[in-house]
Amino acid sequence: MSRVRLFGFELDAVRMPEAVARIYGWIAEPAAYCRFIVTPNVDHAVLHHRSPALRTAYQHAAMVLADGAPVVAASRLLGRALPERVAGSDLAPALFEAAAAHGGLRVYLLGAAPGVAQRAGSKIAERWPAVTVVGTYSPPLGFEYDPAENDRILKRIAEARADLVLVGFGAPKQELWVDAQREQIAARVVLCAGATIDFLAGEKRRAPRWMRMVGLEWLHRVASEPRRLLGRYLRDAVVFPRLVAREWLAGFGRDRHTALPDR
Repeated sequence: MSRVRLFGFELDAVRMPEAVARIYGWIAEPAAYCRFIVTPNVDHAVLHHRSPALRTAYQHAAMVLADGAPVVAASRLLGRALPERVAGSDLAPALFEAAAAHGGLRVYLLGAAPGVAQRAGSKIAERWPAVTVVGTYSPPLGFEYDPAENDRILKRIAEARADLVLVGFGAPKQELWVDAQREQIAARVVLCAGATIDFLAGEKRRAPRWMRMVGLEWLHRVASEPRRLLGRYLRDAVVFPRLVAREWLAGFGRDRHTALPDR
C-alpha cells in the first residue's frame, strides 16, 4: 500500500474498493489486537497541527483515509496526488454492501445522541440483511474521564463479539478515546466515524450527491448546522491555507509516493 505524507501525517493512497478489501482482510485474520481507522478532513488537519495527543493517535492508526475534498485537492496541488476521497460516511455503507460476499458482518454502534444508534441499527438491518448490529450505546457526557464507565463500554463491546465498531463521538474525542483504549477493545476493526451514525439513522441529512462530487459537502453541513459549525469552518478557512503554504514552501512536492509495509 502506498502512502502520502501531508500536514504531518501519512495518508493511505487508496480507493474505496481497496480500503474495503483491506478491512475485510483484517477482520478475517486471527489477530489478537484491534486496528483503528481515522478519516481526516480539513478540521482534523488543523487539530492535528495543534494537538500532540492527536498526532500520537494518528501514528497508531492502521489506516488514514482522506475524508475532505480539500485535503485531496491539496495533495494534488502539492504533487502527492491521492486517488480519491474516501469518506467515513461512505466507507461504512460500502462495508455493509460487501458484507454478504464476506459471510456477514457484526457491527457495534457507539456514540451519537440517545436513541439515534438504535434507529441506525434498525435501518441497517432493513437495508443490509447480511449486517448484524450486535449492540448500540450512547455514553453519558464526560464518560471519557470516568474509568468505570470506560470499563462498562469495553465490556459491552467484548460481550457483543463485534467485528467492526463504528465510533461517533466527533473529532478529536473519538480518535483520542480509541487510541487510549485500543489495546482493550475486543473487536477486529474500529472506524472513527464522526456523524456517520446520525446519517445512517436519518437524524442528519448528507449533502446531495452532486455537492459531494464537486467538494461542496462542507457548505451543506454549515447550512444545516450554522451555530455549531460556522465558527469551526471560519477558523479552518484561515489556518488550512497556511498549512498548505507551509508544505509548499518546504518543498513538499520533491518526493513521490512511498510504499511502506502494512500497519
